[in-house]
Amino acid sequence: MATLDEERAYVERCKDGLRRMLQDARDNVIVGESVAGDRYSAERLGRHLKSLAKELSEAPEGPPFFGRLDFGHDAGEHRGRAYHIGRRHIAGEHGGTPVVVDWRAPVARAFYRASARDPQGVAVRRRFGWSGTTLTSFEDERLGQGEEGESRILAAEIERPRVGPMRDIVATIQPEQDDLVRAGLDTSLCVQGAPGTGKTAVGLHRAAYLLYAHRRRLERSGVLVLGPNRAFLGYISAVLPALGEMDVEQTTLERLLATVPVTAADAPATAAVKHDARMAEVLRRALYGRIGKPVEPVAVPDGSYRWRVYEDELRRIVDDTRRASLPYAVGRERVRARVVEAIRRQAESRGATPNAAWLRKIGRAVTTWLDTVWPAVKPVQVLFEVLRGPTGDASDPAPDPAPDPARGLLTDAEREALTWARPPRSVKSAKWSAADLVLLDEIAGLIDRPRGYGHVIVDETQDLSPMECRAVARRSEHGSLTVLGDLAQGTTPWAATSWEDRLALLGKPDGQVVALTTGFRVPAAVVNLANRLLAALEVRVPETRSYRSDGRLRVTPVTGLGKGVVAAVREAMTFEGSIGVIAADADVPALTAALRDEGLDVSERLSVMPATLCKGLEYDHVVVAEPAAIAEAERRGLNRLYVALTRAVSRLDVLHARPLPPQLTA
Repeated sequence: MATLDEERAYVERCKDGLRRMLQDARDNVIVGESVAGDRYSAERLGRHLKSLAKELSEAPEGPPFFGRLDFGHDAGEHRGRAYHIGRRHIAGEHGGTPVVVDWRAPVARAFYRASARDPQGVAVRRRFGWSGTTLTSFEDERLGQGEEGESRILAAEIERPRVGPMRDIVATIQPEQDDLVRAGLDTSLCVQGAPGTGKTAVGLHRAAYLLYAHRRRLERSGVLVLGPNRAFLGYISAVLPALGEMDVEQTTLERLLATVPVTAADAPATAAVKHDARMAEVLRRALYGRIGKPVEPVAVPDGSYRWRVYEDELRRIVDDTRRASLPYAVGRERVRARVVEAIRRQAESRGATPNAAWLRKIGRAVTTWLDTVWPAVKPVQVLFEVLRGPTGDASDPAPDPAPDPARGLLTDAEREALTWARPPRSVKSAKWSAADLVLLDEIAGLIDRPRGYGHVIVDETQDLSPMECRAVARRSEHGSLTVLGDLAQGTTPWAATSWEDRLALLGKPDGQVVALTTGFRVPAAVVNLANRLLAALEVRVPETRSYRSDGRLRVTPVTGLGKGVVAAVREAMTFEGSIGVIAADADVPALTAALRDEGLDVSERLSVMPATLCKGLEYDHVVVAEPAAIAEAERRGLNRLYVALTRAVSRLDVLHARPLPPQLTA
C-alpha cells in the first residue's frame, strides 16, 4: 500500500492530469472550429467543446480525490487493481487508466457499499483527510480481512463546522443514501427525512448521478431543481458545480411561474381558496365555457365563389374536438383544420386541386368565424373574469347571464373570498398575487402544454399546495420526480399530512416512499429535544436517531430576551463556525438592534433569521429566542418551532423569558 508521501505525490499527478485535460479541451476548441461537416453539426460540436473547456476552467478548487479502493484477487475484472475515487474523472495519459475515477462510475459504488460482511471484492478501502487542498492523513479499512470500524475521518467530515454554502456529501454518502442517489431515471422517489438526514444532499447528488448515467437523454429534456425560497437556493448553489454539473436549472416555483409581476397580497382566506384543488375545475370551466355552439354556416369567399360549411357539420366538428380532451389551443387549431378540410373536399369535388398556399388562405379566412365559436384567449383574461366574479345569476331575467364557473364547487363564503372586493377596470390594470401565478399556470397548462423536464427534484414538498403540486406535475408528466420533504416540517396552511396523497397530486401515485431516519447533521441532544414535539404535530413520521454524540444543548431562562441573546452570541463567537439567531418574525427587529447596539456585526457569520425563513438552512451555533412566541405566531407554530430547533449542527441555546411550550417539557 502507498505511504502518505506516495499519496501526496499522486496528488501532483492528479493536478498534472487536470491541467492536461484543460489544455486538451482548449486545443479541441481550436481544431473544432475548422471541423468538416455541415454547418449545424460544426456549431453543435463547437458549443460542446467550448462548454467542456469552460467547465474545466471554472471547476471549484478542492481535493482531487477522497477515497481509494484496492481490490483483491477475487474481484473479477478489477482483480488486483487500485482506483482513487473523486468528485470528477481525471483522465490518464494517452487514454490510459484514469488517474481518478468519478464517484458516480459503477466501480466506485463499492466505496459506499462494501463492508466487512460484504466486501464486494474490496481488500482495502482508504479514506483521506484534507486541510483545504493539502493531504494530511489517511486511514485504511481492511475489508478483505474482516476489519471495519468507526472511521475517524468520516466522523470528522460529518461534524466539520458549517461555514458558507452547503457542501456536497460525496465523501460521506451512506449505503441507504447511495441506494436513493443511484435509483433509475424512470423511478419516482419520495424521500421523507427529518432535519439532518441528508435528504436535500441526496436529491442534489441524485441529479448529478442521473446526468452522469443518462447524459444524452437529460441534456435534451433537462433537470430542474425547485427550492422553497431564494435563500435556500443560494445555500445549495455550490453543490452541483462542485460535482462537475453546471447545467441544472435551480429555481423556486414562484420564479418558474412568474409570467406577471406580483404586486398584490392575498388575505389568508383568499389564498386558501386559490390553492385549493377545486380551483382546477373552476378554471377549466371558465376556459372551456368560452366555447360556443355554431348557429350559422361558415361562408368563405374564394374569388367569385363562396364555400359553405353548414351548422350541423360545424357542431359535429366542435363537439368531437371537445370530446378529444385536447389542450384548448390545440383544439382550436383542430377545429380550424377540420373546417378547412371540409372546404377542401368541396373544392376537389368541383375539380379544383388545392395547394398549400390555397389551404393557408382558407385557414385565415376561417379565423373570424373561429373567434366567435372557439376564441383565442390568454390566461390573464380567463383569471380576470374568474376573480371579477359572476356578472349575472342563472335565475336573473336578464338575457344570457354569464355562468359562474365556481357554482357547485365553492361555497358562497369561498366565492366571496375569491372575488375581488374592488374589481379593476381591465386586465391591464389588474394586480396579481403570488397565488395568482399558480392559477395562471393552471390556465396556461389547459391552453397549451408547458415545457417538460426529464427529471424534477422538489425540496420542502410538504409545503406545496394542491395547485402548486399540479404545476410541478405538468412539468414532470413525461419524466420522473424526486420528492424531498418532512411532514413534521409542514408550515403552510395546506401542508401535507400524507405522502401518498401528495404523490397523487404530483402525478406519480406509484412513487416509492422511503424514510431516512439517521441524522448526520444534528447532534443527538438537539434531535432528542425536537423529537418531543412530534406527538403534537399530527403527522406519522419516524423519530430520528442521530449519528453524532457530540454537540451541546442548553435551555436557559432569561429575564431580558435581548440581553440573553447578546450574551449567548458573544459566547458563540468564541467557537468556530456560523451563528444563527432564530426568533418569531415580530421579535427580529428588536433582537437585531440589540446585537448591533452591543457592537456585534450582523453579517455573513452572524445572522438573525425570522422563524418563517429558516427552513432548509443550518448553522453551527443556533440561538432560538422565545420558543413560545414562535409556537403562538401561526396555526402551525409548533411545526415552525420544530424547524427552528433543528437548524443547529453543533450547539443549540434555547432562551426563554416566558414558560416553554408544554410539549417541550413533556
